[in-house]
Amino acid sequence: MGKMAMFLHFGPNTFTDSEWGTGHADPSVFNPTRFDAAQWVRVAKDSGFSRVILTAKHHDGFCLWPSAYTDYSVRSSAWRQGSGDVVGDLAAAARDAGLGLGLYLSPWDRHERTYGKTLDYNEFYVAQMTELLTRYGDVKEVWLDGAKGEGEKDMEYFFDSWFSLIHQLQPGAIIFSDAGPDTRWIGDEFGVAGSTCWSLFNCSNAEIGRTDPQYSTRGDPAGQDWVPAECDVSIRSGWFWHASEAPKSAITLLDLYYKSVGRNCLFLLNVPPNSSGLISPEDILVLQEFSELRNAIFSHNLATNALVVASSTRAAGDSRFDPYNVLKEGLFTYWAPKKNQPDWTLYLDLQESVSFNVLQIQEPIHMGQRIAEFRLEILGDEDEKWKKVANGTTVGYQRLLRFPMVKSQFLRFVIVKSRADPLISYLGLYLDNFSILSHDLPDASRGRSSNSSQFIHHIVVNNSQLATM
Repeated sequence: MGKMAMFLHFGPNTFTDSEWGTGHADPSVFNPTRFDAAQWVRVAKDSGFSRVILTAKHHDGFCLWPSAYTDYSVRSSAWRQGSGDVVGDLAAAARDAGLGLGLYLSPWDRHERTYGKTLDYNEFYVAQMTELLTRYGDVKEVWLDGAKGEGEKDMEYFFDSWFSLIHQLQPGAIIFSDAGPDTRWIGDEFGVAGSTCWSLFNCSNAEIGRTDPQYSTRGDPAGQDWVPAECDVSIRSGWFWHASEAPKSAITLLDLYYKSVGRNCLFLLNVPPNSSGLISPEDILVLQEFSELRNAIFSHNLATNALVVASSTRAAGDSRFDPYNVLKEGLFTYWAPKKNQPDWTLYLDLQESVSFNVLQIQEPIHMGQRIAEFRLEILGDEDEKWKKVANGTTVGYQRLLRFPMVKSQFLRFVIVKSRADPLISYLGLYLDNFSILSHDLPDASRGRSSNSSQFIHHIVVNNSQLATM
């Protein structure tokens, strides 16, 4: 699973300084004289994005491919004398670079004359979707939403038919909308997930264009559907490029990374190409800095050489469930406790005192999302009492928690609540010297736990006991 995808909002709005085009802009305004889809893909790949998603048709109805079903497309533009195909160029560039391709086809169309005529427009939309999903090779994601201005024509979309067609033409594609069926909107356009975020969801509780943002943000621990969320936000204040706007800082993007990727979501960052057809230098610079920040923080897990024991291990001696699996990269190795145990704890001896302020936890997500509450504690050097430094609720594909810097050799990770026997595939500790935490130090729960203290000291003294404990 990729952690980040790059959104590319591009079209006549780029040239008319608009966000929502009217559908009446002259096609000749679209003329990116230095257009280079390979540059977009190169920027995305160099910055750590695994997928690019293009607005093949935004609300203005202008198509970035030469559709047979409308004249309102690149075919009627001045660009390349009407022979260009943005979708085709991007698809080829993404394929060459090994990046996934996603396409956004807006249901709301302010240009198409059949819009408002239910049967005619649904037929028109399906025809355009078929073009996009049969001409350009493998499509990883199809993106659509319920966005529509107030007072617009009433229109019924045959979503179920569209979804069936997409799955038929591109069986490997995931479909994004406010309500799934495969991946869902987080409920805001700030790129921020809820601190509790389940991939579980009930699609029957959600309607595209009318979904409760609170429900989308948190998900549903009792949900019947598996619909992980995407956090969409633009690097600039607008979704399309505007000369007057500047990009967000790399530190801001890092904060959004913690609140999206670090909360079990895909980070969908919009980076709009400019009117020359290139991603702007100032945006590229921010993305490079963002990439450098992530590498500086996450390139080395400070727990790599830790000694690890667990409160229990399923099928003792079976390496598939060993607690040491939590220090191995990848989701397919994990620690599993004995079944039906009341205590789920991992004890770590880092072998030296280490400073850190970020915790990373991953569940083997193919086995479901289980953990509902956890905490991280350190053993104080002087009083030998366990002190809570961080706590959270859901984990999922990945949880990243920041907290004021602490220094310790001994840690315990305690799972408090879980929907089923918890499984941990990865545990990481990192030092982030860049983030500025706005919240106060979390409440340190000081409780005497001498047995645990002796237990972990015993681990240090007698390493041979590790396998049997």
